[in-house]
Amino acid sequence: MANPLRRVMASSQISQWFGPSTIYIPSQSDLGFLAEFLIIGGGGGGGYSTSGGGGGGGFVAGYAYLPASFTLTIGAGGTAGTIAATGGKGANSVVADIIAIGGGGGATGAGNGQDGGSGGGPSWEIAYQPGKAQQTNLFPNATLLAGLGSGFPGGAATDQNYRGGGGGGAGAAGATGGASGNGGTGLASNITGSAVTYAGGGGAGDYPSSPGTGGAGGGGNGSAVTVGSPGTANRGGGAGGGANVANGGAGGSGFVALRFLSSLSLSVGGGLTSTNATSGGYKLFQFTAGTGTVTFS
Repeated sequence: MANPLRRVMASSQISQWFGPSTIYIPSQSDLGFLAEFLIIGGGGGGGYSTSGGGGGGGFVAGYAYLPASFTLTIGAGGTAGTIAATGGKGANSVVADIIAIGGGGGATGAGNGQDGGSGGGPSWEIAYQPGKAQQTNLFPNATLLAGLGSGFPGGAATDQNYRGGGGGGAGAAGATGGASGNGGTGLASNITGSAVTYAGGGGAGDYPSSPGTGGAGGGGNGSAVTVGSPGTANRGGGAGGGANVANGGAGGSGFVALRFLSSLSLSVGGGLTSTNATSGGYKLFQFTAGTGTVTFS
């Protein structure tokens, strides 16, 4: 006797029962390609002259079905704050439609911290406000199986000690200027095989002593004598604020990691800098600069 399931699935019977184009069996590319991801936005630049630290880049991690071909972008760090310009906001890092927002820049001289993935710190004067965190736990336009997005605001100004507020990090807000002006701590991920902390906030500049320290996760230290320290590249660290009449540091660039079954292939287009390795049945691609198209097969 013929297999009844095979008889039911015969193409002639499907056409007879439902019409030739009604039944559709989706392909792998239609369903998407399952991947674990980590996306870190570029860190914010530090403020000029005893002002705030830059905010860490937005931190986004989780699992998603990614399309067969999409654009991937590594966000650059924000520019250093000068007498003429506030610390620059970090650029967004993007995987398909999932976005890690760049960190907010620290204030220049007298001013507010910028909003960003995590917010930048303000001037030490109490009239000025810290930057708000824009990275939330929900990602517009993204279809996720599971995910976490995180960012925190910069530290408040207190009119004490000539020290701006610390930049926010992915794991905590920046500290107030009068307390310490330290940058907020970042968050850790083990997607690369060991725990690494990303997206720490920058410490505030000060005068004449005791600047804020950068938060764990690549945040740069503030300075009391010279320019602020930069945020760490490919960690999305916010930069430190500068000393009296000194520039802030530049924010650290962002980062993307994708991990998926070794049975899949990923082609990386021109314009992107990446490395890859295979271990334990999985491939890991790490992207450190540029923008371009990547394609699964």
